[in-house]
Amino acid sequence: MGIIIVELCQSSSMTNIDVEAILEDKYPEVDVVTNECLSQCGLCAVRPFAVVNGNRVFGDTPEECLEKLKFRIEVELELYSM
Repeated sequence: MGIIIVELCQSSSMTNIDVEAILEDKYPEVDVVTNECLSQCGLCAVRPFAVVNGNRVFGDTPEECLEKLKFRIEVELELYSM
């Protein structure tokens, strides 16, 4: 299990790309979990998003959201290295 948890909603457009393979290959400290629902009341239908250690990350496209996820992961890793 990783020290950074990325949660995806099964209904989100983020599932159109292989977020799990991309992030877990690049960051061994990351676990990507896809849940049936993240209880964000339809947010997954509005725009791509994910949750990184409890913090929501958004993008206008899945690709933009993925780049923001990578940035947030880098921030989280920096916190753990202190």
